[in-house]
Amino acid sequence: MRRPVRYRELNVIRSEYARRRREIANRLAQFAAVPHSEYYYELAYCLMTPQSSAAHAGKVVERLRQEGFQARGFDPAPILARRDHYIRFHNTKARRLLEARDAMEAIDLRLSAGGEPAEMRAWLVDHVKGLGWKEASHFLRNVGYRGLAILDRHILKNLRYHRVIRVLPGALTAPRYMAIEEKFRRFAGEIDISMDELDLLFWSRETGEILK
Repeated sequence: MRRPVRYRELNVIRSEYARRRREIANRLAQFAAVPHSEYYYELAYCLMTPQSSAAHAGKVVERLRQEGFQARGFDPAPILARRDHYIRFHNTKARRLLEARDAMEAIDLRLSAGGEPAEMRAWLVDHVKGLGWKEASHFLRNVGYRGLAILDRHILKNLRYHRVIRVLPGALTAPRYMAIEEKFRRFAGEIDISMDELDLLFWSRETGEILK
């Protein structure tokens, strides 16, 4: 028989959530309202965030949007390499942006076909180069899908702090990702705050803001 988990400092979570609940709800509503025309740039954002700052990724996306990258399809590497918003592995990620641009028709068809968000995520991981489980979850959340864990280092650190997981994982293989996601989902259910809300709450601890 599995021993009950003794979570840590649930009162802290509930207090923080009570203070930021409306702000979190507004941000999730904004994700749900993202127009289809912006889906590519949301995907581009998620392709650039691994090992680079969210702020830099956001600045690069804005520059790509201003220059009509999705329509024009030029080499984006010089934009990614700029010092004021540098993206690590910019040459590789530039290729990924172009490949994702070419794949958007297939991506749109898959999303429009519907189904469970977990099924869409698995498809994205298999069909979009550079998109892992975390990035695919992030993209889907940012265009309005719910119920997927975005297991970046900030979230994992907070899960460990609250004793949802015992240790920080090394490489997140698919089975390990799913196992931690299930623990996160069970934790969210027990404290009656959704994973999507907890994700934004935990991120706000790191940045002071409810970011995407």
